[in-house]
Amino acid sequence: MTFKDVSRRDLFKRTGMLGAAAFGGAAQALVANTVNAQTPSDGLTQADIDLLNFVLNIEYLQAELYTKVTTGLTIAEVGVPVSGIGTPGPTIGGAEVQLTFANDPRDISLKLARDDQRHVRVLRNLLRTDAIAKPEMNLDALGAVNSLKPYMWRARQFEDLLLSAYDGIAPSLESKTALSNVMRLALVEGEHTGYMRFFSFITGFGSPIIDSHDVLPPPSGTNFFSDDSLSLAVLRTPSEVLAFLYHNITAGTLSGGFFPQGVNGPINTV
Repeated sequence: MTFKDVSRRDLFKRTGMLGAAAFGGAAQALVANTVNAQTPSDGLTQADIDLLNFVLNIEYLQAELYTKVTTGLTIAEVGVPVSGIGTPGPTIGGAEVQLTFANDPRDISLKLARDDQRHVRVLRNLLRTDAIAKPEMNLDALGAVNSLKPYMWRARQFEDLLLSAYDGIAPSLESKTALSNVMRLALVEGEHTGYMRFFSFITGFGSPIIDSHDVLPPPSGTNFFSDDSLSLAVLRTPSEVLAFLYHNITAGTLSGGFFPQGVNGPINTV
């Protein structure tokens, strides 16, 4: 049987990972598995703490996107802890999206929500009382996320961005525990990125560009994978990541875009 013999709906039925019932059970289990926030992070340098908190801001953002789109709820409302150091804030925008059409991505979107909720917990478990609070976020900063196309646009951008952020901080981590966890998180995010890029291709939705480092998937670009000219993963510095998240490339920018009041933690400036 050739690829063309498989309908798009059959393809997603075969690759669906998690149904709504399973998601509900997983969410309840996650609520019970709360973060141990009684002691400070163990074995991490201050530089490690700052870098892990920087990517925690983005994991909060991704988890909020998937949770809002699949349930209409925030991560706090499904039991994910969001308290910590810095200024806490609400999540603005985003809405539950009807993910029922010929290429039904709902099962995979539920799995993505579960994964990123757990990624938040992994980082918070590493950081313990050094973990930052979830800052104010605006999921609709670059347009309302209330239907399938803008959701897929935003998800593809966030996945490629977070993967490049993990790749960018990894060489600076001093703790082997932190490095091991970051690389394992990045490997999963790489799988997420692959799915979003493939979905862009088969739907013809394309995807808006992030920045000059972005490797656009078809039909917006010609690259199925998000690698560079040496077939290596794209790296972004925290400043480059924040330039997109704040939607402002001006040096010294501290807020805007998806983070109206800025991110939490000392790594917060373009």
